[in-house]
Amino acid sequence: MAQTTIENLRDFGQSIWLDNISCSLIASGKLKALLAQGLSGVTSNPTIFDKAISQSKDYDETIAQLHRKGKSVFEVYDDLTISDVQAATDIFRPLYEKTNKLDGYVSLEINPKLARQTQDTVEEGKRLWKKVNRPNLMLKVPATEEGFGAIEALLAQGMNVNATLIFSLEQYIKTAQAFLKGMRRLADKGARLSDTHSVASVFVSRTDTAIDASIEQLIKNAPNQEEAVRLQSLRGKAAVSNCGLIYGKFLEIYQSPEWKQLEDKGASLQRIVWASTSSKNPRYSDIKYVSELISQNTVNTVPDTTLEAFLDHGIVKEALTKNITPAAEVIRELKALTIDINEVCAKLLNDGVIAFEKSFDSLLASIEEKAKAQSAMAV
Repeated sequence: MAQTTIENLRDFGQSIWLDNISCSLIASGKLKALLAQGLSGVTSNPTIFDKAISQSKDYDETIAQLHRKGKSVFEVYDDLTISDVQAATDIFRPLYEKTNKLDGYVSLEINPKLARQTQDTVEEGKRLWKKVNRPNLMLKVPATEEGFGAIEALLAQGMNVNATLIFSLEQYIKTAQAFLKGMRRLADKGARLSDTHSVASVFVSRTDTAIDASIEQLIKNAPNQEEAVRLQSLRGKAAVSNCGLIYGKFLEIYQSPEWKQLEDKGASLQRIVWASTSSKNPRYSDIKYVSELISQNTVNTVPDTTLEAFLDHGIVKEALTKNITPAAEVIRELKALTIDINEVCAKLLNDGVIAFEKSFDSLLASIEEKAKAQSAMAV
């Protein structure tokens, strides 16, 4: 039987994870079917859980049962999300074992309201790690200034970490440094480093969405057709160029003597996860942020529609390394146009934290509403 495109991609050195989770995805057998097609893991976030729980009736009965037991809204949320994550980790456990702990992970976001609180993030991470109780769980921690310390601390205690909401090269470097520090601390304890893994999730398409909007304004005000054409040629290039710079730094870090010392002790490198890779702009290919980010020792986490599209018409060939050299020139061109990618990324990080907080609040409100509705029906 011919291999799927995502199996070919895995053979090349890049894993595909699904950026989605729900009880129906698990109960229907679809997640197992995707695993059989080459899917290697799952990521989740508050927005995904909000959509799964708020926009379906799949959880209503369980919400009612937990509410009748006297559980608070947060406790109901906790039980629902952890149950889904446990079920998904169990499905991927054989792959986790087969790949020697390289793949088969399911990521669960720590309460986004703690994104700016280091110690509270660590404590909540420890609680979730203990409650989920699966070795192939990854705790998602936002790569904020306060998050870097939490990433280091959780890794130093042997917990798997998915550092998320990375937009800039600077954020990526600080994330890699937190990983190296955490693994050194773990090594100093005499722990087995091969048991602890981490990824760095770089968000992609939002960068193009933001920068393309600025470019469109410049095109409208272009002094002549020639300048308008030049500006048009920059559309859709910022995000992949930014990823090229980050991937170049990744290659540099994991050739360093500092890393080699940890590798010799059994550590696995912190792979990059290309995240937020659905195409938001209809003028771009529906698999733009998969095809253009094919690179070794990385992961691409995709929503269902992007996964289906890549299975249908994706082609596996090295792409990102070709962008490392020209990437810097694109960023310089943008800066000459007064588009500073670092400023854009800082805003995207702040917006991302706020968006996850809002999704979290929306999810809790939906659970409370469903619990009340079920109680009223029972009267």
